[in-house]
Amino acid sequence: MIENTMAFRIRYAETDQMGYAHHGNYAQYFEMGRTELLRQVDISYKKMEEDGLILPVYAMNTRYIKPAKYDDKLVLKTFLKEKPSARIIFHYEIYNEKEELICQADTTLVFVDTSKNRPIKIPQELLKKLS
Repeated sequence: MIENTMAFRIRYAETDQMGYAHHGNYAQYFEMGRTELLRQVDISYKKMEEDGLILPVYAMNTRYIKPAKYDDKLVLKTFLKEKPSARIIFHYEIYNEKEELICQADTTLVFVDTSKNRPIKIPQELLKKLS
């Protein structure tokens, strides 16, 4: 459906005592990918929030295949494979400089109306941009 690719480097502060990227940082990497994918189709998280719509994470599944180390340049691919409804599922693949797959993941987020604090179906204007 839609795909975004971005590159970034592992910063020293993101590593553990072994010099590997700490697993806890991967949720932030996935957020970077989601934000850039949405920005690519002219959807702004900030504007959604101003309009009373938030996207809390409902579930995250991550498979760590190989470690990333300090100063590694990584490529993050973010995909939308299914049409969103009340939920939107993002898929991720992270590759190292040797183009080896080092991590796969998916996150499920829910569209929530902040005035009612209840899940809703994706607004039509957003669905149109994601189609």
